[in-house]
Amino acid sequence: MRKSFLLILLLLCWSGLQAATFERPDAELRNVLSKAVNSADSFEDRFDAEVWLLDMSSRLKKRVPDHTKRLRLLKQVHYEANRAKLAPELVLSVIQIESNFDRWAISRVGARGLMQIMPFWLKEIGKPNDDLFTPNTNLRFGCTILRHYLDKEKGDLVRGLARYNGSLGSKRYSNKVLNALSDKWFQR
Repeated sequence: MRKSFLLILLLLCWSGLQAATFERPDAELRNVLSKAVNSADSFEDRFDAEVWLLDMSSRLKKRVPDHTKRLRLLKQVHYEANRAKLAPELVLSVIQIESNFDRWAISRVGARGLMQIMPFWLKEIGKPNDDLFTPNTNLRFGCTILRHYLDKEKGDLVRGLARYNGSLGSKRYSNKVLNALSDKWFQR
């Protein structure tokens, strides 16, 4: 059994999948995530909201064709990103790379939803009945985890993104997210 597990882990690493999605949480991250899940502000001004939502909505239209769903998702992304002190456009870039905006996405290693969160997090913070396919929950977890890793890497975006993805030491994932950010989501 142990040999089978090690072989699977080796194959996942070799195939380019991000093996650190298996990384068990440390106590610090567990506490940060637990606080984020239990707390819940976003646009400071109506004009800013309208401009941002209109701009991002036009960019997201091909991936999320339903206008109502698209606006709801953008509001949720903006809220959770701001709560975690992240740029909403960065979060949109991560979602694009992780799930291509498919809230029902499941990776080969079991990560779920928009930001591809591993289910063990639910038990780790005492929320086993939460649903990672629910955008609010998934975004809360994903933004909190990303913020934690950026803080851990002292703001280094490349290293923080790689840590989020489980590929610390490689720039491949970080470059994908940063390319998506500059090509699609960066506000011009």
